[in-house]
Amino acid sequence: MILDSVKDILSARFDDGVIIGEETSGLQPALLINPEQIADVCLELRDNPATYFDFLSCLSGIDYGVTTNRFGVVYHLASIPYQTQLTLKISKEHTRDINDLPSFPTLSNVYRTADWHEREAYDLVGIYFEGHPDLRRILLPDDWIGYPLRKDYKAAEYYKGIKVD
Repeated sequence: MILDSVKDILSARFDDGVIIGEETSGLQPALLINPEQIADVCLELRDNPATYFDFLSCLSGIDYGVTTNRFGVVYHLASIPYQTQLTLKISKEHTRDINDLPSFPTLSNVYRTADWHEREAYDLVGIYFEGHPDLRRILLPDDWIGYPLRKDYKAAEYYKGIKVD
């Protein structure tokens, strides 16, 4: 199984706290990674000749709900030469304060595709990516208030005098 070999590689390269769990049920098994080490982990998985995860195919911002007050990011990595995929997840608790966004390290310096994916997660879920070179809204207008994919989002009745349905 790919998870076991990746766990061995990461355990040999990093301290014991880098992998904080794993999800083996469902269609996509995933490794739960310490959020502060996600960029280093992805750099290792990209550059290591045994894994060569050279493509970040998807990055999704997640709001786990108002009862858990937890936000996270799911990363789908692919190794084109080895024709394999890997899912990594990070998460942390947060107060849901719209003026103090949940924050994770950027992967835009590891994978160029992370640039737009992180902007989308910022725009729609309100996740801040530390070190991102151009973190700004990508789908909504700059003056939009709130983050529509949050579980506690309340749509405005009007935007610039136009009724919002």
